[in-house]
Parts: sequence; C-alpha cells; structure tokens
Amino acid sequence: MSQQPRASELATDEPVTTASGIPVADNQNSLTAGARGPVLLQDFHLIEKLQHFNRERIPERVVHAKGSGAYGSFTVTHDITQHTKAKLFSAIGKQTETFVRFSTVGGERGSADTERDPRGFALRFYTEEGNWDLVGNNTPMFFIKDPIKFPDFVHTQKRDPQTNLKSPTMMFDFWSKAPESLHQVTMLFSDRGTPDGYRHMDGFGSHTYSLVNSAGERVWVKWHLKTQQGIRNLSAAEARRLAGADPDHAQRDLFEAIERGQYPKWNVYIQVMRDDERSAWERRTGWNAFDLTKVWPHKDFPRIPVGVLELNRNPANYHAEVEQAALSPANVVPGLGYSPDKMLQGRLFAYHDAQLYRVGTNHQHLPVNRPRCPFHNQQRDGAMAIDNGGAAPNYANVQAAGSRPQGFGHGDPGWAVEGVAARYDGRGQEDDYTQAGNLFRLLTAQERQNLFDNLADPLSQVPREIQERQLGHFDRADPAYGAGVRAALAARARV
Repeated sequence: MSQQPRASELATDEPVTTASGIPVADNQNSLTAGARGPVLLQDFHLIEKLQHFNRERIPERVVHAKGSGAYGSFTVTHDITQHTKAKLFSAIGKQTETFVRFSTVGGERGSADTERDPRGFALRFYTEEGNWDLVGNNTPMFFIKDPIKFPDFVHTQKRDPQTNLKSPTMMFDFWSKAPESLHQVTMLFSDRGTPDGYRHMDGFGSHTYSLVNSAGERVWVKWHLKTQQGIRNLSAAEARRLAGADPDHAQRDLFEAIERGQYPKWNVYIQVMRDDERSAWERRTGWNAFDLTKVWPHKDFPRIPVGVLELNRNPANYHAEVEQAALSPANVVPGLGYSPDKMLQGRLFAYHDAQLYRVGTNHQHLPVNRPRCPFHNQQRDGAMAIDNGGAAPNYANVQAAGSRPQGFGHGDPGWAVEGVAARYDGRGQEDDYTQAGNLFRLLTAQERQNLFDNLADPLSQVPREIQERQLGHFDRADPAYGAGVRAALAARARV
C-alpha cells in the first residue's frame, strides 16, 4: 500500500539548534580528530542527539500498549440533571472538549491492530471542574472480578517466560480454572473479538459507577457508547490477512477518516439503578450489581440517552498526545463517583501508579493531560515540573476550626460498609454461567459457528485436561455451546 508522503512527513530546511536553542554548525558530520576520526567527546550536539535517541521510548504500557487517539467534543442532548449535578451535563446543547485513546489490550506496541483481543476505549472530558476520565473497553464485562488476579491474568495473555511465545495453554489454564471469565471469553471469541477498526465498535465504562444530584441523592450507573457508524467486525481469516498486510489498520482507518472530515460519532447512554432497586434485583437474580463479569439486562434497566461524542481532530504529535496520554478512572468530578466494584477499586490505584512509573510524577502538566480549568495544589518538584507553583507556599493552611467533612465530599453521601474484614472466595456460590449462556443464545447460527471455530483453534493446542475443563464450562452455559465447540475440535482433528 503506497501513498504519497504527507507534508508533515517531509524534512524541512529549518535551522537546527540544540535543545537549549544554540545553533548547530553542522548536523551532518561529527567532530573528529582528522577526517577518519576518532570522534571527539566535546561534540555536544552529537552527544545530546544520541542521548535523546537512547531515551525516546518511555516504558511501554503493560496492557493497552498499542493505541490510537483523537480529540473531539461531547454534546449534551438529553437532561439528566435529576441524577447528577456535574456541570458538563447542566444544559442541553452544552459542549465539552474530549480526548479518546483506543487500544488493543494484550499486544505490544508493535503488534497488529486486528488481533483477537478486547479493545480499550478511554475517554477524557476536559470539564470546567477538572478532567473526568471514563476508562473502559469495547465490552460491557471483563474476565475477572477481583483485582488481585489481574497480574496473573495478564501474564497468561503475554509471553511464556521460557519460549517467549504466546501460549494458548497458559490462557486456557487460567480461564478454565476461573469460570467467572466465561462471559468475556464468549464475547472475545465471537465476531466482536476482531472489530473492523475503532470507528465500528461500541464503548462501555464497564464498571458500575455512581451519579450524585444537587440534593445529595445517589444512583448507580453504567455508561454505554453506541457507534453511529454501525458495528462492523472482521472474520478470523480477514483479521489474520490484515495483520500481515496492514498491521496498523485501525490506526490508519481512524486517522484518515478524521482527516477527510468523516468524523466518527457515538451516542452516549446510561443505565440507572437506584439503591432500593439494586437490593430487589440482587435478591431476584442472585447477581451482584457491582460484579464486573456481569451486565445489567436492558429489559431490567433500559438505556437512557445522554449525548453525542464526536471525534474531529487528529493529534499533531503521536508521542506527546497519545503515547503520553495518562488517563485514570480515579479522575471524577463533582456529581460523579465510584462504587464498591472490587475491580474498579483496584484500578483507582493501579492506573495512576502506572502513569507515575511510565511518564513521571508531573505527567498531569503535559498538555494532553492538563485540565482546561485552573488548578492549584501544593505538589512540588520532581522531574519535568513544568508548573511548579512559582513563589507560592508549598504547604496548605490547617483549618483550625476543622473542615467538618461529610460523606465522600462534593455532596456525595458515602455508602454503608458492613461485614467482617476478611478474604472472601465466592466460587461455587455465584452464578458464572447464566449470562454467558444468554450471550451465546443471542448469536445467529453463523455467529455461533464462528465462535465454535474461533475457540477450536487455540483449544486444539492445549493439553486434554485443560480442554475438558473448559468444555465443561461451555456445557454449563448452554449444552449447544459445548457440543458446538466439540464438533469444531473434531473437525480440526480430521483435517
């Protein structure tokens, strides 16, 4: 696929300087002792150029390493002020600047965009009250419900420590022993596991969050973003072909669509659950509303329209604006809040900590991460302290009369916590099969066959013990599910 170079891809004759602005006398020839060298250490421009080159790559994200990003706007189309006092939702027609980073999850930065993998869908709103980050995926559920399993799970999706190869055995050994993963595994190996670029997939906050209104009343909420471009997926064969022919397919598709003015859009919805409804629903279904491996059925909690997200501007520099973008679900503004979701609670720590490691203690000073409203605190110093507070004091006044705290702050009343502090294992007591079966039963006959074939490929490569354990989970979700995968495995064995 050959293209004419863009103007921004061509070198210029702009005068070269060092990073300190000192003109460079010669950017083509190193300073040497004689025509054939050796090179002199005093050639500062050469040394600075090589030193910076050695440090051009910040540590790769452990997950979501390969991504694409764009700026845009969110426009309110429906009134939800009865549920939240967040100012960005204060009036129909109100617009808020946004940034979105899409990504694959398990692959490295050089991996193909078309690999079978969930897709990250991380959305930042630059509100007048600070940055709100809705950091989710293109699936409404996840593989696990407790963050203590997360490092182990991710390791199974990476590379075997001896062979340095991806390992279906590691993957299915984990999944087959953690039936809570079955709902997401079913989604992953369906056609939705290989979306055709980022424009043709939905997004989800996935976790249960909360909204708080001006009266201090809380509701639980799930966020949905439905693509206006329509869902479009790749077949397994086409995904493999593109992995070789155009491994940057999703990046190219998003960038070029925005460049030609074909701005992608998503309709934004919420599902709302009052706390009294939660109690009744949990008793009726046996499901935990805060369990990330579960969804809230639309018939129980219909989607409520909120607004429209549009992406309409490409970043000018990928590294500065996409690679250094540092989002965290801990970033919420007044009127928005968290929930007791165990995975969410873990991510509130883990994401910010990862950004401190990758980008630095002052990563919020970078333009893509900097809020668009005034900010002030007593955090000082550290690497890249772009805005270091000037002559202002680096400590806060103690309020001698006390601050009289209430709830979580900003009118969020807090929630009741009860029970004995301990480690709880819900296996054998929780239903990990019904929703996976419901998802399977939604698929068309062709989509089911694709699911069977997609699963048979990696399952045919794992030991029999793991294979049988995983097939047992399919059987419990729906007998036709297990039978279909067995038939696909048998068909592969005959080939």
